[in-house]
Amino acid sequence: MRRHSTIEPSPQTTPAARGDWSTVKTLVPYLWAYKWRVLVALSFLVAAKLANVGVPLVLKALVDHLSISSSNPLALMVLPLSILLAYGALRLSTTLFTELREFVFARVTQRAVRTIALKVFRHLHALSLRFHLNRQTGGMTRDIERGTRGISSLVSFALFSIFPTLLEIGLVLSYLFVRYDKWFAIITIVALIFYIVFTILVTEWRTNFRRTMNDLDSKASTKAIDSLLNYETVKYFGNEEYEAKRYDQGLQSFETAAVKSQTTLSLLNAGQSFIIATAVTLILWRAAQGVINQTMSLGDLVLVNAFMIQLYIPLNFLGVLYREIKQSLADMEKLFSLMDQNKEIADIKDAQDLTLLSTTSPEIVFQKVNFNYETNRQILFEVDFTIAAGTTTAVVGHSGSGKSTLSRLLFRFYDINSGSIKIAGQNLMEVTQHSLRRAIGIVPQDTVLFNDTIGYNIAYGKPGASKDEVIAVAKSAYIHDFITTLPDGYDTMVGERGVKLSGGEKQRVAIARTLLKNPAVMIFDEATSALDSQSEQMIQAQLKQIAKSRTSLVIAHRLSTIVDAEQILVMDKGRIIERGTHPELIALAGAYAAMWERQQHRESEEVE
Repeated sequence: MRRHSTIEPSPQTTPAARGDWSTVKTLVPYLWAYKWRVLVALSFLVAAKLANVGVPLVLKALVDHLSISSSNPLALMVLPLSILLAYGALRLSTTLFTELREFVFARVTQRAVRTIALKVFRHLHALSLRFHLNRQTGGMTRDIERGTRGISSLVSFALFSIFPTLLEIGLVLSYLFVRYDKWFAIITIVALIFYIVFTILVTEWRTNFRRTMNDLDSKASTKAIDSLLNYETVKYFGNEEYEAKRYDQGLQSFETAAVKSQTTLSLLNAGQSFIIATAVTLILWRAAQGVINQTMSLGDLVLVNAFMIQLYIPLNFLGVLYREIKQSLADMEKLFSLMDQNKEIADIKDAQDLTLLSTTSPEIVFQKVNFNYETNRQILFEVDFTIAAGTTTAVVGHSGSGKSTLSRLLFRFYDINSGSIKIAGQNLMEVTQHSLRRAIGIVPQDTVLFNDTIGYNIAYGKPGASKDEVIAVAKSAYIHDFITTLPDGYDTMVGERGVKLSGGEKQRVAIARTLLKNPAVMIFDEATSALDSQSEQMIQAQLKQIAKSRTSLVIAHRLSTIVDAEQILVMDKGRIIERGTHPELIALAGAYAAMWERQQHRESEEVE
């Protein structure tokens, strides 16, 4: 007998911090998938910067030419015209190459965002039920939203702002070092070093405030969404003001962190401006001295000044860009951390699809199954039973006895600790989850619907189903007549989680969409608990008809609904304490008989 163990700890544990380089390395393959577009875009980027650096050089030539007297008036007119045309061409080239770069690279960025967002979405659906029971929907959706937006920001700032700025700085420094006094390059390099070190140190310090703001923003959003999802509960207890205070506490903490972030931003901007202003002043002083000493021309002065202005603008934004990049990395870190979450329930390497014969229903076998959600609390103990092919087995017992856990294990939302579960002789651990769940249908006690139309929610059991198929199963679930009384019929919106429908109406929609799925195995988890007596009798008759051709597991509270089951299991504290048919268990005069007697007595009192 093979033994399997659940993966502990559960995904409640937070993945280790990724780090900036780890985040970047995760992103690069998505961009490099379009390497030819990336390389073409980079070539346009370099061309744009070369043209931009060429503008001051042409401007110097123009100024020098105009400042020198010439004996040939025609040459004086022709040369400036050619220089002016070159100046205009370079200006136009800078813009043209920049736009071509954006045009070529736009698809790379947007496809990377799309691919990553889809991968995260798929991964979230692949995570175990344990993760989704512990998730905070509001905070998680904000993390995804900020993370995908951060990808676009990072690519834009790093590749198209930081890299071009550094390239331009390199070109300008090289020109200054070769053509002029070494002090021009030294002053520029020293200012750059001070500027970059100051920016990095302060920004690293400020990044903590950004992370704090993100966490507080997610928590505030989680509280707000959770409160709105439980609108009715809030109203039942008159706790509107209490909820507002809880939300305001989150907003107040966010406000404090945001103020700190803005205060430190002002400090950073002031320091950056001081360094740049000092450097520009020293360089212009050296240039002015050169003109006075006649070692430099007026054109050289204009050239140095133009270079400084061209460097000053992007360099002034370098700090802003670095901060944005750090913030984008912080935002992306949580997005990629979602992909780092352990799937917990995964198909084995050579998993095969569940194979079922179309002519017969499958046999289901639970063999000595032990299971626990948490390590210190076992739920099932040596559970052992067989549901014969094409028969119905019902499970009854007090709340917390482990009844619903059986259905979750059958769907393989969790892996068992030991023992085995087999369908048609195939171990659930060795077949693909998709094929397994395709073969099983469930009508749950608590039906949750999509915020869409009634028709959409029924058709969800078989995407692409025709209108006639949807109507047919709606009639079988005794909800078609109700739908036709609605002004919009099957196009009626059900609201978030189906709040616009009654419990009984939602349950009949659930029955209809499960009928449309037409699975080989059916699970009924208190499938008629929200129905009135008349509707329950009609639906019960229909469910019995459905169960005739399928292997069925019925989790029941009302014993009157399962008297015809071929096998009834009585569970208590995770163990099967009695099993047999209804007459056999009544004759046994044990726990089931006592439950039956109590329910009969209670129903007779209700009639009176």
